[in-house]
Amino acid sequence: MAESEPTTIARPYARAAFASALEKKSGLQKWSKMLSVLGSLVSEKVVMDKLDDPRISSEDASGLLKKLLGRDINEEGRNFINVLAEYGRLDVIPNIAYQYELLKADHEKTINVEVISAYKITKSEEKQLSDALHARLQREVSLTTKVDEALLGGAVIKAEDTVIDGSILGKLRKLSQVLQ
Repeated sequence: MAESEPTTIARPYARAAFASALEKKSGLQKWSKMLSVLGSLVSEKVVMDKLDDPRISSEDASGLLKKLLGRDINEEGRNFINVLAEYGRLDVIPNIAYQYELLKADHEKTINVEVISAYKITKSEEKQLSDALHARLQREVSLTTKVDEALLGGAVIKAEDTVIDGSILGKLRKLSQVLQ
């Protein structure tokens, strides 16, 4: 049987963490921090190599993560790690953290938007873009900007799973595909 997509595997775990977080005061923030730190930790090559070692048991793997996290994890988090280790799912923790953040943002009616442009965007342009996205998406918009001169002109807007490529480079790529 083929292995499922990491996003598919991560989704029920993210939902379980989210449901647990909703039950506690400040639970959303605590779980967000815990999963973020855990996801970053598991993404480190040295940690992943240790967790992938076939000689390490699931108990030892979960123990290692809990030891590395120290005070950054509560009892629920320790139990969460135990379940993931037991089912061999520690490698999907970064996907779980990402899915959790999507659920949290949807619940809080917020969205993180990244704008990559060929030139520095002014504060006025940021405000216009943020206001337009807020009106269209009906969510509070957290906007971050980057400059990538390779785009030649225009911008690329990334909001969750949506990418709007309005860059000159993107348009040239599309034209090239049509001409082939």
